[in-house]
Amino acid sequence: MKKSIFTKLGVLLLAVVLLTAFGTVAAAKDIRVGGLMDCTGATSDVGKDYAIGMADAFKYINSQGGVNGKKIKYTWFDYGYRIPEAITKYKMLKRLGSVAIMGWGTGDTEALSPTVNKDKVPYVSASYSAHLTNPAKTPYNLFFSSDYSTNARSCLTAWFDKKWSKHPDFGKRKPRMACCYMFASPYCSAPIKAIKNQAKLLGFEIGPDQDVSLFALDTKSQVMALKGFKPDVVWHGNTTMSVAATVRDAYALGLGAGWIVNNWGFDENLPRLAGEAAEGVMGATPCAFFGQDVKNMDLVVSSAEKYSPGVPIGKRLIRTVQAWGDALVLWEALKRADAKGVDITKKDAGPKIMKEGFETMRNFDIGLGAAPISYTDKDHRPATGCIVQEWKGGKFVVVDAVDLKKRWPDLWDKTEAEGGFFGY
Repeated sequence: MKKSIFTKLGVLLLAVVLLTAFGTVAAAKDIRVGGLMDCTGATSDVGKDYAIGMADAFKYINSQGGVNGKKIKYTWFDYGYRIPEAITKYKMLKRLGSVAIMGWGTGDTEALSPTVNKDKVPYVSASYSAHLTNPAKTPYNLFFSSDYSTNARSCLTAWFDKKWSKHPDFGKRKPRMACCYMFASPYCSAPIKAIKNQAKLLGFEIGPDQDVSLFALDTKSQVMALKGFKPDVVWHGNTTMSVAATVRDAYALGLGAGWIVNNWGFDENLPRLAGEAAEGVMGATPCAFFGQDVKNMDLVVSSAEKYSPGVPIGKRLIRTVQAWGDALVLWEALKRADAKGVDITKKDAGPKIMKEGFETMRNFDIGLGAAPISYTDKDHRPATGCIVQEWKGGKFVVVDAVDLKKRWPDLWDKTEAEGGFFGY
């Protein structure tokens, strides 16, 4: 009897060992992808919808067979927009064997960049900082969108072309521009040098910057300071909540300036928060707004309904679409690398995913109203311009599609030191 029990226990133990082993092998066949999101921090007003959209996208990708039959195991953390927390969570994701990371903010993405370079892990972020676009400095940083500097230059150019030409003072004086943003935020300050250089190029007078917190609910003192300069247009580099507060206060105090806004401050919540003050506000749009009639938007909407039924469709934002943009370029890179024989389940596959995946893309169309995407081993700027839209008559309408490379081809590939557009 005792022998029989021990025999049965031995068989059971062997079965557990075998199941564990096979389970480990099966897990090893998964493609591990990590994520760092902000659902509770300073940019959570736009980060929560992005995080939900990213999870939706990977569920859809796996429903389509993953990457040539290999499923993606996506693990993400909320790091609360705190750089030390991002570094800690990145190390955890690296230990889990992530072959790529879906990142979020500019401060943490730039802080992690040297580590990412050393680890050779493709890092596809929601930070579109131009500081991350030169592979000579940051070879593993990517994103699907036009960068912040391109956005800022495009917005100012669109305002100059379409709005200033109709101003009563056109031809009588220089237009005046000022900037509102949180000085201490790497995201908010990233394109300031670029937009001021663009202002000089177009012949603007540049006024004093105003420091507006990402948490700001009352900005009357900053608006009153702007009134002393009398700007014709103001660039706002924050996220939606503080942009809406500033636009409201400017409207109430009669500033009388036009507004151009970076993409993270320009979404469906802006008119909800700013009300009638949002009329005429212009912003950078790297992709279509949620639900707009463009290629692949049906996949975004149907996946939102299927995978996030607790979030009302009417409350979803362009942030969901932006998350899909980053997920789709990673999916394409993994498919291309896998087709070339790269073992994309191995945690050291990063260099080959870059070379055989991302850097083979030329005018790749992800749909979603985004510009065709190209990456080379010399330039990780995905797009050469930006669509600029405005809130007008209760809807978003296109003001202009600015292509900086076509307009200033001699400046597009020159570095900042050379007076060009590349690298900042």
